[in-house]
Formats: sequence, C-alpha cells, structure tokens
Amino acid sequence: MYKKTSQELLTFLQKSPTAFHAIENMKEELINDGYTELLEGRHWDIKVGGKYFVTRNNSSIIALNIGTKLDHYSFNIAASHSDYPTFKIKENAEIEVKGKYTQLNTEGYGGMLCATWFDRPLSIAGRVLVKNNNHFITKLLNIDRDLVMIPNVAIHMNRTVNDGYAYNNQIDMLPLFGGSNTKMGDLKKLIAKELNVDEKDIYGSDLYLYSRIAPSIWGANEEFISSQHLDDLQCGFTSLKGFLRGYNAQSINVLACFDNEEVGSQTKQGAGSTFLYDVLKRINISLGKTEEDYYRALAASFMLSADNAHAVHPNHPEKTDVSNCVYMNEGIVIKSHAGQKYTSDGVSIAVFKGLCENADVPVQFFANRSDAVGGSTLGNIAMAQVSVNSVDIGLPQLAMHSSYETAGIKDTYYMIKAMEEFFNSHFEEEDSHTLKVVK
Repeated sequence: MYKKTSQELLTFLQKSPTAFHAIENMKEELINDGYTELLEGRHWDIKVGGKYFVTRNNSSIIALNIGTKLDHYSFNIAASHSDYPTFKIKENAEIEVKGKYTQLNTEGYGGMLCATWFDRPLSIAGRVLVKNNNHFITKLLNIDRDLVMIPNVAIHMNRTVNDGYAYNNQIDMLPLFGGSNTKMGDLKKLIAKELNVDEKDIYGSDLYLYSRIAPSIWGANEEFISSQHLDDLQCGFTSLKGFLRGYNAQSINVLACFDNEEVGSQTKQGAGSTFLYDVLKRINISLGKTEEDYYRALAASFMLSADNAHAVHPNHPEKTDVSNCVYMNEGIVIKSHAGQKYTSDGVSIAVFKGLCENADVPVQFFANRSDAVGGSTLGNIAMAQVSVNSVDIGLPQLAMHSSYETAGIKDTYYMIKAMEEFFNSHFEEEDSHTLKVVK
C-alpha cells in the first residue's frame, strides 16, 4: 500500500512541473469526482450537499464539500501550497554570448539550493497568454524534452569552489539554450510551435525552469522517495486525496492550495490574500446564513496548515533540536514555535493528536533549535484573514528546496489517512474550555 500510494504521488508530481499544472491536475480530479467549478466573477448558487471548487490566477484553488445538516456547522480547512523554488524566465529572455551561445535570462523564485540545479537536464513550463480577437486565453505549456542546462565551471577554473562559493543568480545560474545556430527569437518560435499558435498572438507568459530528473523510489528496502517539489505538493496531493474520501454532514469541508508561499504569500492568490475569506463569506451568503452564523461557524472551525518539515540529516544531526526532531517513515510532523511562526498550540495539538490516534497514524514533534532561526509557513499568514483554531503539520523530508528532494515511502499514506479522518469529523465549541470532536 505504501509503494502504490507513493507511485501515485510521484506520477502527480511529474505531471505538475509548475503551480499552474498542479492546480489543473487537482481540478481534473475534483471534476472526475463530481465537483462543479465556480467563477469568482459570476453568481454563485450554492446548494446544501453540493460540491464545488474555485481557482484564482490558475495557480491557487479552494474546493468545498457542503454538508447537509448545517444547524451548527463549522469549516474543516486543510491548506497547503502549490509553488516551489525555481527560476523564472524574464520577458526578454535570450542573451547572445560571442555569437556562439544563447543563454536564457532568468531570476530566482524563492530560496532554492542553487548547487542542485547544475549539470542536469532542465526544461521550461508554465502558462502562455494567447490573443484571439478580443480574448486573452491561458494555455499551459510543458516542453516535454531535455531543453536547457546550467553548466558548472570546471574545478580547474574555480579551484576553491569546494571551500564554499556564493552563487550569483545573474551570472552563475543562467541556463544554456542553444549554440551558434540558435537565433534571437527562437524561444518564442519554439513556444508557438509547442502550442500550435502564431508567434504574433503570444501576448504574455509566466514560464519557469524545472528539473527533468525522473522521480524515484529507492533505498536498501525501497524506503525513500525522491522528486522535485515534494515541498509542498506532497501535502497538496495528500490533502486532496483525504478531502475526496472524507465527509461530515455537519461540516463544510474546505481544501485550499495557495500559490506564492515561497515568496511570502502576499499576492492576490497567496495565503495572505482575501481568497479564503472571500470564498467562505460567499458560501455563507449563498447558503442564506447570517453574519452571526458565519462568526459562530468560525469559532468552532479548524485548520490543518500542511507544509513539509525537516527530517534529521544523517550527515548533520546537530542541525536539529536534540529532542524535538523527526525522521522519515515515522509519521506526521506537528510543528510548534514559541515565537508563533507556526500556529500550533496546546489545544490544536491535542485535537490533531486525537484525530491521528483514531486513524492509527503515528505523529512526531518538530521544533527548531533554540539558537537557530527557522522558516515559517502559510498557516499564520492565512490567520490574518480568517482566524480559526489551527495546527501546523507536515511530512519529514531531506534537502528541502533542492531541485530533487527526498522523503519516506510510508508518510504519504499516513497523511492521507489523517486527512480523511479530519474531513470525517465535526468540531463544536461547547464552552470556553471545551472543543468537541464528533463523527
């Protein structure tokens, strides 16, 4: 079961070279399960018992499964993110070098491990805006072949590189696109050919590099998986699977996958935007609920902020906390931080532990070393717009923000089971000291 689940995940990852592709693949699964697409610019006619989803920017999605007994409803929210660190191709991309090479001008998106991008086949994917009369149509692009590469400087020309090197994104990280036969404008020609459109009709694009290294299941006992962007599509995939399996008549189940977490979430489609707030308010209005009903629902609602966590590194165990450290294949990670970079607190940790116990899923606890600054995630950013009980969770992995990350083969399965248990549950605030969980 672990291997089958991991193979499904790796297939999903390979089909999702950018956030745009990931959201399109999520849409396809939702539609196949009977969900109806809503458009933010159109009227919403929401029915009790209905199943819906809405996207923003084609890179974020919120799906909703509406219960049928909504006298004391609450929102069960699982949030993850669709983006990962990579390199974005600039508008005027081609750079000619001495008439012999053509490079592509890129800039870094997020905080990547630059060294992992060298000397491996890469390609280009993203979205292209095509003009057709007075319509601007979004088309997904994935040039499905080895297309570009970022070559390393030979050790003979950079003898101290192994002593530490500061990579310059404008110099070191530019990919090689072609040789002396490549001409300026060939990238646009290639894109037009791939999409079967005229070059003159291409009016805009958001294009990124991605690694062509195939996902893998490996290890002495096939206990590890490796792929690009396990952070955070492993959580996006498992949240979706648990969402599709779970249901509670007294709840409105909500799946949210936001873009731009890797650059701070402060965009119209990020966790810091009004996207979640807007959707929940419109659902409340369309169901004929009052403003008071909405705030009562929020008081009993619960969010799982799902973003991957750092496993203990075999070469550097000293990088993690001595007693709050986690390992691959040993369960879901609950993350906490005294400075509130994570949303977990005593209440939310207790509730989530109870859910995992019911699902027979192991849990682990992560905290940063007290003398080190750790990262944050999307949960506490989303809380600025929609405040609910929340716990930060994730799956343990190695080499976060590498172009090829590693995780455990069992943990994907564990997260799906926990997510299903969460979406099967209903939360009620009995009094100021008691949060009740019912099936």
